[in-house]
Amino acid sequence: MSRLARTMAFYAAYHRHPHNKLTHAFGVPTIVFSLILAATYARFDIAGMNISLAVILVAGLVFYYVALDPLIGGSLALVTLPVLWLAEQVAALPTAIAAGIGIAAFVGGWAVQLLGHWFEGNKPALTANLWQIFMAPLFLMAEAFFALGLRKDVEAEVNRLVDSGIAGPVAAHPRQTTA
Repeated sequence: MSRLARTMAFYAAYHRHPHNKLTHAFGVPTIVFSLILAATYARFDIAGMNISLAVILVAGLVFYYVALDPLIGGSLALVTLPVLWLAEQVAALPTAIAAGIGIAAFVGGWAVQLLGHWFEGNKPALTANLWQIFMAPLFLMAEAFFALGLRKDVEAEVNRLVDSGIAGPVAAHPRQTTA
């Protein structure tokens, strides 16, 4: 079993319904942006450079994602760089405007996420394991690969693990859909 499949299986079990997956495609990037934006305000002088906590956190997560899967993790890194740049640009705006954008993104992103879990008929995965909040971006990137017909071996492995009940009974019974 690959580390990527094992890491994704718990999160995937909470995200089976197509409407939930769709809401997460919008909600997760919006929340990630808001969190990166907030982290840009904590700044450190490192080797004569002023670096934000956002850069440090993103670099650490990218290292972890690439260690799990170089192709998917590297692709996620490339997608995250413009988000990091945008957050730094928004942070340079007047504080009230930047805070309004950050709060709206955070609240709006969570509203969309919770709507998705209503469709799914379960709670978000992070209510059972807080680490799952960091799996959401990786899961979305992997899902994009799967939709493009790439990494089907990982997709099959994740589905096998989920179908075997790896995530427990809460996630094992998503709301049935006629759509």
